[in-house]
Amino acid sequence: MAFRKPKPVPFRTSGEVDAMAAAGAVVGAALVAVRAAAGSGVSTQDLDEVAESVIREAGAVPSFKGYHGFPGSICSSVNDVVVHGIPSSDVILSDGDLVSIDCGAILDGWHGDSAWTFGVGALSEADSELSEATRLSMEAGIAAMVEGARLTDVSHAIESGTVAAEQKFGRSFGIVSGYGGHGIGREMHMEPFLANEGKPNRGPVLVIGSTLAIEPMLTLGTTETSVLEDDWTVVTDDGSRSAHWEHTVAVTADGPRILTPRPA
Repeated sequence: MAFRKPKPVPFRTSGEVDAMAAAGAVVGAALVAVRAAAGSGVSTQDLDEVAESVIREAGAVPSFKGYHGFPGSICSSVNDVVVHGIPSSDVILSDGDLVSIDCGAILDGWHGDSAWTFGVGALSEADSELSEATRLSMEAGIAAMVEGARLTDVSHAIESGTVAAEQKFGRSFGIVSGYGGHGIGREMHMEPFLANEGKPNRGPVLVIGSTLAIEPMLTLGTTETSVLEDDWTVVTDDGSRSAHWEHTVAVTADGPRILTPRPA
């Protein structure tokens, strides 16, 4: 009886992975610059301009700008906005806001894609724990990016990381339904889709050089979301706050390699 081997998650040569890491380093630098610029009274449009200048000064191109008509170089998602918030001069940050910034760059034809969540001023305990839970879920997914694992092993690891965070913080978190990570390389969004929850040991197999964007999105309430009339902005249906963390990651012989590092 013949068994069909699962197909691999798309993979790159070591040189191509290095090229993706160069693009990813630009993204990391842009995110750090945006966080440094964020403060009470600053607009998300201001932050977008910071990101675009960092990306272009590095000789890269913002991958979000113009993507299916998206107008910004970042997605700036504040409080109950989960993802795809459009930068605007009308969205002014204030103390206590929970801000998720997603950013992408193309360098020499290769893509980097990363996101993180941070507070303006002091965050509430709930918001702080939400962001940390999302980061821990991402870290759990990254740790599962090893040769021979299956795609849904990463999904299951992310979900298990969320459950562990619920136990750690003594509160429940909603895993946003219908959104997740993705393959990445010479395009920003490639197959396969990476769910943020699910049963392990299914789907294509990870091989050396496989690259995925791992991006859990958690809320303090519902798992359900809606898209606003601008056809981009995704908000929680119950108004609860949301956090989003993402890294582009490659499988290597030495374990997972984060391709979107952020300078300290």
